[in-house]
Amino acid sequence: MKEAEAEARLGLQEGGIPIGSILVRGGQVVGRGHNQRVQKGSAILHGEMDCLMNAGRQKSYRDTVLYSTLCPCFMCAGTIVQFKIPRVVVGEAVNFPGAPDFLRSQGVAVVILNQPGLIRMMADFIRAQPELWNEDIAE
Repeated sequence: MKEAEAEARLGLQEGGIPIGSILVRGGQVVGRGHNQRVQKGSAILHGEMDCLMNAGRQKSYRDTVLYSTLCPCFMCAGTIVQFKIPRVVVGEAVNFPGAPDFLRSQGVAVVILNQPGLIRMMADFIRAQPELWNEDIAE
């Protein structure tokens, strides 16, 4: 989760939304990314999507674990299900509940850590930039 947090902090430093993600296989990071909707003017480049894009083509994702600082939204959850990623570890689901029930209903193991530092980082961002946050979650 520390690697995903580093990605989130990088996104924040770049003027974006602090959400980071990494993809791990056998203890090795095979992909990393962070929310880049602001930086790249993208409608869909959430942290998980950037991570998977940066991981490149994989023959299979069935032996990977996705770590994300914030619980994946339905768009990212759909991609996780499509790629058959079996396990997602979530840094926090307090500021945004995401779609853990959907993931679980599709057989994905979801572990929610609710780490205080990640909760605080996201809450501080939402308080400082509510318009940008609402845009990210389509509110």
